Formats: sequence, structure tokens, C-alpha cells
Amino acid sequence: MTVSSSTLTPDKTNASSLETATFATGCFWCTEAVFQRIEGVVAVESGYISGKVKNPTYEQVCTGSTGHAEAIQIKFDPAKISYDELLTVFWHTHDPTTLNRQGNDTGTQYRSGIFYHTAAQKDAAEKSKQKITAENVWSNPIVTEITAASTWYPAEAYHQDYFNQHPNQGYCAAVINPKLQKFRKQFKEKLKAE
Repeated sequence: MTVSSSTLTPDKTNASSLETATFATGCFWCTEAVFQRIEGVVAVESGYISGKVKNPTYEQVCTGSTGHAEAIQIKFDPAKISYDELLTVFWHTHDPTTLNRQGNDTGTQYRSGIFYHTAAQKDAAEKSKQKITAENVWSNPIVTEITAASTWYPAEAYHQDYFNQHPNQGYCAAVINPKLQKFRKQFKEKLKAE
């Protein structure tokens, strides 16, 4: 499968027609690998958001003391995929009920979050959270934060496009690959063509 680059440099799509979405679902390697495979997603970049330290390093963020979340920033074509559709993928590809944790990854940097860029995105995020709560998809309460996007800091180069570069690495094989298999089954109609 051809997957778009993880950098935020759009491909042949008209850059002025693109919108931005920013999500945190735990480890950004997992999140990046999922959203890269969605038709209409032009670029995905791993990085850090919502913290108090300027230009944080991965090592600093891992301490949990900077306040940042590991997140992804997506450039997408709303003519091909809507923000609401991206939110549906967001809710169904991680556990939004575990505070500061996804699987074995623990700490505030692994929290669940939607960082909106417009009032329309805020409204859509809040409505989607209400809808997913009403559907009782999760047995525990949702703890996802919905906050305005703040300064975005791209992660170091070695974090970008991580799964595609290292599919046989231990974490990728044991954690990300099974997540992708589940995602492909659940959202096959949203996948990019192979």
C-alpha cells in the first residue's frame, strides 16, 4: 500500500484547500500509522502539543513534566474525508477511557485529546463525544480532552513515518500491526487504494 509521507508537505493536492486536524491517542507511532492510510489524508506529522516548554525534546516529553501530549497533526482534503469521519476513526482506534494511558504506555504524554483549530471543529468534537458516549461503545467514562490547538512542535525526524520505516521492530510488530489489522477491517471503505 502506498502511504503518504508523514511530513506536512502536501502532495499534488491544492494546499489551500486542505484542513488541519490534531489528535492524541497515546503513542504517536500508532496514531500516525492509522491516519496515513485514510483516503483524503494528505500528510501526517508526529509531534507534541499542549505543553509549557518551548521546543521540547522527546526525552523531555517522556518525563511527563512538560505537559505535552504525543500527538499527530493531519493535513486532509475535506472533499475526500470529512472532519467528522476523522473523529469516528479517532474514537474507534484507541481507548478514550483510560486517563493518561494507552496499553502499557503511561503518563500525561499518552493522554487522549482532540485539539481543535476552529469553532466548527470544537463543535464537531463535542458532538461526537456526546454521540459516542450515548452509544455506550465504552463501559467506562470517556476522559478525552477537547481543547484549542496550541503551539505545535514536530517530533524529531526519527519519529516520523516510524511504522512504515520499521515494520518489524518489536513495538511495531507487537502493538501497531495488530491495531492496523483491526483498523483495516473496521474502516476498509476509508482506506487508500493499494
